[in-house]
Amino acid sequence: MSDSKTIDRAERTIQVAERIAETLHQHQIPSAVIGAAALAVHLCPRYTEDFDLAININPFPTMRRVEEDLRRQGFEVAFDPPDAGDSLGGVLRVTGDDFDLVEVVNFQNPWPGARDCTVLAREALLEAKVELSPESPLRVVSLPYLIALKLYAGGRKSTNDVLELLERNRELLDLAGLRDVCNRYGLGAALEPLLTELGFA
Repeated sequence: MSDSKTIDRAERTIQVAERIAETLHQHQIPSAVIGAAALAVHLCPRYTEDFDLAININPFPTMRRVEEDLRRQGFEVAFDPPDAGDSLGGVLRVTGDDFDLVEVVNFQNPWPGARDCTVLAREALLEAKVELSPESPLRVVSLPYLIALKLYAGGRKSTNDVLELLERNRELLDLAGLRDVCNRYGLGAALEPLLTELGFA
């Protein structure tokens, strides 16, 4: 694939993500950019073939209505609902021939006893004020909350992402603010060894 076609596909993916975000807004669902696009905004570029939006709602039955709305707009859409064992509240996948996969990741799992991070995700969405670009209405989860969500997700890949985010944003990082977010959501014990490893005071 030529560079121009790659750029066109990337631009089309953002256009689709913007349309999905507008559809979510019409259903009174706030959203924000997470995943590789958010990492890139926070100085950690990644090659990716998908684009992730975060939401935080009870998915039953709202996500089905969103799914039907997007399908009426001509998109191929599939919603994978959560069960009691999931740490997320379901994922809505939007696909098409001329853009990369767009995933709407829901952080609220309403099943009794399910592990979720509803309060953290709600706050992350409220504080998502970073622009994806000057031309785009999409907003990106801010650095402290992106790190906190990565720590919540756990696993080696997320840990490596956090280490890179910390290192690349060393001069910009509000360390006290990051610690505040992570401590309030029980993630301080996961954060501190990484700060120590990188030599943060």
